[in-house]
Amino acid sequence: MYDFAVMWDWTGFAVRWLHVITAIAWIGSSFYFIALDLGLRQAPGLPKGASGEEWQVHGGGFYHIRKFNVAPEDMPDHLTWFKWESYATWLSGAVLLMIVYWAGAEMFLIDMNKMELSTFQATLISAASLTIGWIIYDQACKSPLGEHPNALMLLLFVALVVMSWGYHQVFTGRAAMLHLGAFTATIMTANVFFIIMPNQRIVVADLKAGRMPDPRYGKIAKLRSTHNNYLTLPVIFLMLSNHYPLAFATDYAWIIAALVFLMGVTIRHYFNSMHARKGNPTWAIAATVLLFIGIMWLSTAPLRTIDDLPEEQAMTPTAQRFAAADGFEDATNIVLGRCSMCHAREPVWSASMRWAPKGVHLETEADIAMNARQIYLQSGVSHAMPPGNLTWMEDEERAKIRAWFKAARQVELAAN
Repeated sequence: MYDFAVMWDWTGFAVRWLHVITAIAWIGSSFYFIALDLGLRQAPGLPKGASGEEWQVHGGGFYHIRKFNVAPEDMPDHLTWFKWESYATWLSGAVLLMIVYWAGAEMFLIDMNKMELSTFQATLISAASLTIGWIIYDQACKSPLGEHPNALMLLLFVALVVMSWGYHQVFTGRAAMLHLGAFTATIMTANVFFIIMPNQRIVVADLKAGRMPDPRYGKIAKLRSTHNNYLTLPVIFLMLSNHYPLAFATDYAWIIAALVFLMGVTIRHYFNSMHARKGNPTWAIAATVLLFIGIMWLSTAPLRTIDDLPEEQAMTPTAQRFAAADGFEDATNIVLGRCSMCHAREPVWSASMRWAPKGVHLETEADIAMNARQIYLQSGVSHAMPPGNLTWMEDEERAKIRAWFKAARQVELAAN
């Protein structure tokens, strides 16, 4: 029965793989169409209603593309819709959020230093928070502010900064960054599902009925697509941030996230300007570099620790069961001897190692009990840790880690 941990980890890997694949498809099509739209040129002989055309070459063939701002006079026989990439990315991301942060709330979501929450409370806050941004943003877009794109973008940025600060007051640094990415991605997918696709369906229905489509539907969809374009790169950063403690485990992580959104704007502005043939805005590159330097400087703030908490307060109920299981003493001695020199609040393995890998600390019994599942998977089942077996962990020691985890799981199952 203890092999459930292995199956669960592989399930998480499979869903993560799916999430990355669908995200590549969504981001790729988004970037392509933004670049295509900005690169369109006027040309003689364009059909009625066409605003521009583009010739492209790829894979040994030539492509001739035309854009109609509203719609062509007649409905084409075949029409390709771009929607499932967005939906599949959000759905797979939601499942991954449930697997990692809801099912693993005690380890990855809840930070008792910040707010004492039950698993149910933390999960409820996580789920509810993802809808708040869409409601505020959507109402702002539908208000008179929607006629002022720059002011609307500023409001969106302020909302993202507020949510960044809020998430970091409630969740672990890792979870806060991830949730901010999910919060933003929810806005992006909701744009596709609730605005862009319905507007396109209205236009298609008008064409089929022989009516002239209203151009405002295309204008609204274009605004939302542009917002999605500027939000894409920050979302990627936030999704990758959980691998880098310097991004998520500092006191100023919420400011780092805010600066990343500004970097998303400067990077996309540079490429959008290039695609639109509006020159080479090198100032955007300089601004991006300065912002990144600012992020690196902020990341040197001291990492958060739980040194000021007694062990019993720091341990969750699940961790307490692992601490009480047979074999915990042996496992603790093995981890302290083979792992803690790197996974310490002040690592001693190398002078160049200033923070524990992925922010995981394995110095105390509480640390070890709370990271039991990862210790089991990384050092018991697999040989991922220590990396390259630098500390010469023996097979017998790995067997003791497996035995301890199995004993704790049996106690947990009996309790349930």
